[in-house]
Amino acid sequence: MTQLDEQGRLEPPVAGDELDTLMGFLNFQRETFAWKCRGLTSEQLATTAASSTMTLGGMLRHLSFVEDIWFSFRLHANPPQEPWDSVDWTADPDWDWHSAAAHTPQELLAQWELACARSRELTADAVADGGLARLAYRPWPDGRTPNLRWILCHMIEEYARHNGHADLIRESLDGETGE
Repeated sequence: MTQLDEQGRLEPPVAGDELDTLMGFLNFQRETFAWKCRGLTSEQLATTAASSTMTLGGMLRHLSFVEDIWFSFRLHANPPQEPWDSVDWTADPDWDWHSAAAHTPQELLAQWELACARSRELTADAVADGGLARLAYRPWPDGRTPNLRWILCHMIEEYARHNGHADLIRESLDGETGE
């Protein structure tokens, strides 16, 4: 049975198999992040909290990059796409965070939503090609190679961490609180 919470997020299955559970939790974290960014202006997306330079706009851009790096570049060995392929990462290792201010909320959300949609498709392709044990095509510099299971768990962790940041920033903007 499909269960939505008060924010309209699909609850992860309580008795699903491993893949459905992992995907359920990853999608729940993605939906939580979307909730924290929904309906904000460019100025609000560029707002920081306390002494941090982190912004919700920067997080949108960063998570777009992270989605593409893990599911497209690492898992499937696809070449980096625009805009990631034309960035001088040596000159600005945090370009994904810094470049967000030059984009509208609509552009940032569209880029992130597209990255998530691509990641879902690439995950389905990997599941069809070996399941959760399917190894990434690009190993880490030390030679170790994560499998899809590890990548999904890492992405849940990545979103959970940034959702905590997003919650603090959103609350400082307009008092919107929640998980």
